[in-house]
Amino acid sequence: MTPQIAQEAMSLSWLWSHIVSDFSNLGSWSALQAFMTVVLLDIALAGDNAIIVGALAAGLPTDQRKKVIAIGILAALLLRIVFAVLVLYGLERFKEYGLVLAGGLLLLWVAWKMYREIRHTGESPGSAEIEGDEHSGVRPAKSFASAAWAVAVADVSMSLDNVLAVAGAAREHPGIMVIGLILAVALMGVAANIIARYIERYRWIAWVGLVIILYVAGKMIYEGWHDLQPTLTAMA
Repeated sequence: MTPQIAQEAMSLSWLWSHIVSDFSNLGSWSALQAFMTVVLLDIALAGDNAIIVGALAAGLPTDQRKKVIAIGILAALLLRIVFAVLVLYGLERFKEYGLVLAGGLLLLWVAWKMYREIRHTGESPGSAEIEGDEHSGVRPAKSFASAAWAVAVADVSMSLDNVLAVAGAAREHPGIMVIGLILAVALMGVAANIIARYIERYRWIAWVGLVIILYVAGKMIYEGWHDLQPTLTAMA
C-alpha cells in the first residue's frame, strides 16, 4: 500500500479490489504467510480478551457479571471497528513520522503482558460464563461500576493491540488486512468464549500467539525505523 493510496478515501470498490487481488494470489508465500499469521493472531487475542473480561467480572453476582461481560464484548466489537479504520488509514499515511515504529514498540509491551498472563495462575475465582479465566492472574473487581470501568479500559488496550498486530502482520496485503480485521470482530462477537476454552486446554496456542506477536513487533520496528530515516535525515 503506497502513501498515495493510503491518502485516498477507502471506498468499498477500493477495498474489494484489494481483497480480490490478495486472495487470488494466496498461493504466493508472502500472501499465505500474511493470512496465516493474521488468523493465528486473531484466535489468540480474541480468547485472551474474553478471559480478561471474564476474570474482571468474576467477583460480581450472576446478573451483574453477565451484564459486565456483555458490555465488555460489545465494547470490544465497537472498538475493534473504530481502531481498524484508524489504523488501516494511518499506518501508511503517517509512517514517515514513526507511527509504524511506535506500533512495533507497543506490540513489545503487548507481548510482555501476554507472557505474564500465560505464566500466571490463580488470583481469580473465575466466572461461569467464560472458561479459563480462573487462571488469568487478574483480580476481580469488587463492584459493578469498578468492573465496568476496568473492562472498558482493558477493552481499549486489547482492541488496539489486536488491530495493530493484524495491521502490522499484513501491511503489504491490504485485502488480507481488511479480512483479518473483520475476522477479529467476528471472533470476538461469536466465538471468544469457545476460543478461550481451547486456549485454556491447549496452552501452546497462547504461546504460538506470543511468538507471532514478537515476530510482528520486530518486523514493524525494523520497517518503521527505515520509514523514519528520510524524516530524520531531512531534520538533520
